[in-house]
Amino acid sequence: MDTRELAEEFLSRARRDGLRELVAAATASPSAPVAVTGVAGSAAAMALAGLERPGGAPVTVVADTADDAGYLYQDLCALCGQQAVMFFPSGYKRDIKYGQEDPPSQVLRTETLSHWNDDPALRFVVTYPEAVAERVAPCEAVRDHTLQIAVGGELRLDEFTRWMFDNGFVRQDYVYEPGQFAVRGSIIDVFGYSNELPYRIDLFGDEVDSIRTFSIETQLSEQKVERVAVAANMASGSDDAMGISVLRFIAAGSLLAVRDARHLLQRVEAIASESFSASAAYAGSADEQALARVVDAAAFAADFASMPRLYFSGAQNSLSTDTYLPADTAGASMAFNCTPQGLYHKNFDLIADSFRELKKKGYTIMILSDSEKQAERLRAIFAERGDDIAFDYVSGTVHEGFVDHDTRRCVFTDHQIFDRFHKYTLRSERARSGKLALSLKELTAIEPGDFIVHADHGVGRFGGLLRTNVNGTTQEMIKLVYKNNDCIFVSIHALHKLSKYRGKEGVEPAVNKLGSGAWSRLKEKTKSKLKDIARDLIRLYAARKDEQGFSFSPDTYLQHELEASFIYEDTPDQTSATQAVKHDMESPRPMDRLICGDVGFGKTEIAVRAALKAAADSKQVAVLVPTTVLAYQHFRTFAGRLKGFPVRVDYLSRARTPKQVRQILADLAEGKIDIIVGTHRIVGKDVRFKDLGLLIIDEEQKFGVAVKEKLKQMKTSVDTLTMSATPIPRTLQFSLMGARDLSNINTPPPNRYPVLTSVSSLTDELLAEAVNFEMARNGQVFIVNNRIEGLYQLEQMVKRVVPDARTLVAHGQMPPGELEQAIIDFANHDYDVLLATTIIESGIDMPNVNTIIVNNAQNFGLSELHQLRGRVGRSSRKAFCYLMVPPGAPVSPVARRRLQAIESFSDLGSGIHIAMQDLDIRGAGNLLGAEQSGFIADLGYETYQRILKEAVTELRTTEFAGVMTAEKTGGDGSDEEEFVADCVIESDLELLLPADYVPQESERIALYRELDSMELDADIDAFCSRLEDRFGPLPEVTRELVRVPRLRRLARQLGVEKVALKGGKMYLYFVDDSNKAYYQSAAFGRLVTFLQQNPARVKIRENAATGRRSFAIATVPSVSSAAALLASVRAMPAS
Repeated sequence: MDTRELAEEFLSRARRDGLRELVAAATASPSAPVAVTGVAGSAAAMALAGLERPGGAPVTVVADTADDAGYLYQDLCALCGQQAVMFFPSGYKRDIKYGQEDPPSQVLRTETLSHWNDDPALRFVVTYPEAVAERVAPCEAVRDHTLQIAVGGELRLDEFTRWMFDNGFVRQDYVYEPGQFAVRGSIIDVFGYSNELPYRIDLFGDEVDSIRTFSIETQLSEQKVERVAVAANMASGSDDAMGISVLRFIAAGSLLAVRDARHLLQRVEAIASESFSASAAYAGSADEQALARVVDAAAFAADFASMPRLYFSGAQNSLSTDTYLPADTAGASMAFNCTPQGLYHKNFDLIADSFRELKKKGYTIMILSDSEKQAERLRAIFAERGDDIAFDYVSGTVHEGFVDHDTRRCVFTDHQIFDRFHKYTLRSERARSGKLALSLKELTAIEPGDFIVHADHGVGRFGGLLRTNVNGTTQEMIKLVYKNNDCIFVSIHALHKLSKYRGKEGVEPAVNKLGSGAWSRLKEKTKSKLKDIARDLIRLYAARKDEQGFSFSPDTYLQHELEASFIYEDTPDQTSATQAVKHDMESPRPMDRLICGDVGFGKTEIAVRAALKAAADSKQVAVLVPTTVLAYQHFRTFAGRLKGFPVRVDYLSRARTPKQVRQILADLAEGKIDIIVGTHRIVGKDVRFKDLGLLIIDEEQKFGVAVKEKLKQMKTSVDTLTMSATPIPRTLQFSLMGARDLSNINTPPPNRYPVLTSVSSLTDELLAEAVNFEMARNGQVFIVNNRIEGLYQLEQMVKRVVPDARTLVAHGQMPPGELEQAIIDFANHDYDVLLATTIIESGIDMPNVNTIIVNNAQNFGLSELHQLRGRVGRSSRKAFCYLMVPPGAPVSPVARRRLQAIESFSDLGSGIHIAMQDLDIRGAGNLLGAEQSGFIADLGYETYQRILKEAVTELRTTEFAGVMTAEKTGGDGSDEEEFVADCVIESDLELLLPADYVPQESERIALYRELDSMELDADIDAFCSRLEDRFGPLPEVTRELVRVPRLRRLARQLGVEKVALKGGKMYLYFVDDSNKAYYQSAAFGRLVTFLQQNPARVKIRENAATGRRSFAIATVPSVSSAAALLASVRAMPAS
């Protein structure tokens, strides 16, 4: 059974008839609103699902808050289908008084407006007070400002462009946000306000050839459509005179279903009486006319009172008189008999008792879940506990479970049983990604003046993309400027040797001098250092391979119970990491696994599961953390998660008294403590374990050398699990594959609340509002400032605007004991506001802190902001992050992009890592030792990575050939040895992306770089189809260009160092005489065969000075003919 079938059964014929009569009564007498009572939890959505389209118009459902509306919308979608329900949000972020427009929400508003009165499939529009308080354009204006386009129809480009400009659209090179359009040749991209994705329209003359939606991030087409409506921004009246109330927009006689009429009118009145707050007007991003778009509260109330209304409530029997408006007379009502699902808080004794009691009374128990695995998990827990409790599984879920006493049915949700947060998703989420995609693209694009690293010459500055004339043909080159203004020009076929310099943020590299040899020496020095590091890692790996450890038993019911009670849903990464850890523990070889994952991605949960598994086999567990604060925090986490399980958890740190320490050490030695959490104190000489089975290390890179040595000795015989919050870059993992078992957790918990992020300037009003709101819900606030002296001024400001707030200042210059005590006091809620420098970035978990204010946010790096924001939103409450910039002061373009990227993507993780180079660098430093950061700063990250890869490959193929399997080197999967690492291509042919085909210079460079790094034919074909999709059919010069990577690969496999295509001939240059192995190889043998078969066409040449040989092959006029010729040589037998 699924949720739709469940709703059908819930809505019996008698109930449907009752609802129909109610609606008829409401329509007949608007001043006597009707009521539906006793619809607790999601029973409200099920009852509403029984309403047909009264009067042929959709029902407008008004919830109390945006979240309430989001959940009602999701429930109705699950019960009636996506097509039948639409969501009508506010067009602004936060309160309308801040004037911060939210384009994705405006898309949803306009889309809903365009369907509201014209879509026969639409049954419900769900909204809330803040959304209906904003005016909308009248119905005819929405139709007038919508352009209909159909395949096969006529579309004149000049008329289309004029319509776009007249309706407020902006012309761009590429489309990323609503309200933009682009024209490239015969292709038009347009992002209207009535769809969550933009459209790509392909013209053939003036006729529309095809219409496709396309993804904002990849800019690639997704699916074909036959006709589209492109709407201008109608989210609010475009001027004061045009806007009308939503209640006047919808068809006369439409039914309103309202949860709380009094609350609705009070909220609208409160919004109408607000005054504009200038705190959000940073860099001119606020709509100062926002409050002019709010409806007149008195007129709204009068319209509301004249409409047919249905009030719905979870209250039993009848509604209280407070619910009705003074002028109302209570109309007919219909009582359901539903009560909310009980709160079990993961207590399985309570769940089992309650379920048995319900079964005894003749109730049917139904468990709703999106995944059948959860239902199976519940069955397994009941079976292992010995409870005989049968239930029916229903696929799909609703927000809140309930008990229907009339039909004796319990509709329970698994997320409530297991105490998990349930998240709703709106259709605007995809439209949000545009801002982030654009910001990241701008941050990674190469601009003139940027630092570029050339693999052979070192760090120079990018001087632009230049066009040159070579023997009458046009070619594009990249200009690099070195020390003393020396320049080199790099062919677009050698871009794989270039990379954008990525070092520590804000630190500029030294520009190299051409021809000095310093660059080569630096590369060699780095390689030898890296070999030393890799050698140690591989040796440790080899030693562990031969060691015998303890094999843990398979999972018990305790393990299932613990895992089922995890408040969040396991992410795929978490599941695979948990399985990998269990597999390692159950195998006889000692585990040494490193788990990397961002703050709050659930690493600790994996450690808790591993600890219980070890304790279930009567083994002791030591959890080692770098600071006293973290020791106390981990102790609370472990103790909290393992509450009710037969294990004892304790902790050792400076915070314990000598008497407590003596007692703990004695209990450890006797085996009375199962899990001990502590700082480096637990590897001290006086600590004795009865039977240590598992060692968990958090942030290993923060420990000193002595502790690390001690750990190295322990690791060879005890199962070890190491956790790190700094992600190890994927590129490094590949290089070190096999040297250490590694699990990466890249995905955030799916049901975690996104953190509401906004950029504004710091005002007394905003500070008071943020702190008071958090204190009102008994929460706490972080305020971060990057300079210590500013902390005390901020503290005075907080005390002035919120006198009753208890404040505390913490920073790295305080004595360690005092700092730790301050943070422990704050964690214990002795204070409300913690003002600190970025020290709170490092791993402190305080679920009660759900507001963070970052002062002077423009001075922080992208990853710092991301990690600071990760400190909040770690519980089931909504969290807020305020990024403050100085009022009036200009913010640099890079800083603004950074702030926009972080503001527009408020989810954790969320692909933002692309731009986090400083995180990659920190990760590399942590994995390979701090002194490596210096080399990375000198070489740039990409070059460093390349050298690391070379170093590890050399070790694998020489010293450790037996320990680690060498990888095949052939780029196409061939296992023949290659004799050259790279092949240079030169030509006098016209091979390029014409400027009228790809107009933007930075886009051409990005495409050249992407193409030049390709190896496989499948990748090149995919690249061509992407080009065709975005820019139209490939010009011939571009078709030739995309064949270059294949030519280079074939030449390299034949041992050719350089290929020159000039004057209709192809010249192949080989390695010098010293490489004897090459001249005896099969690759050279094939070239000899070709020479023997084509003596008239091939000339052999030898350079007397260098001893290098080359072939000159006649009649090779193009890249395609050159590639075909080398492919035929590859297929020949070796002579």
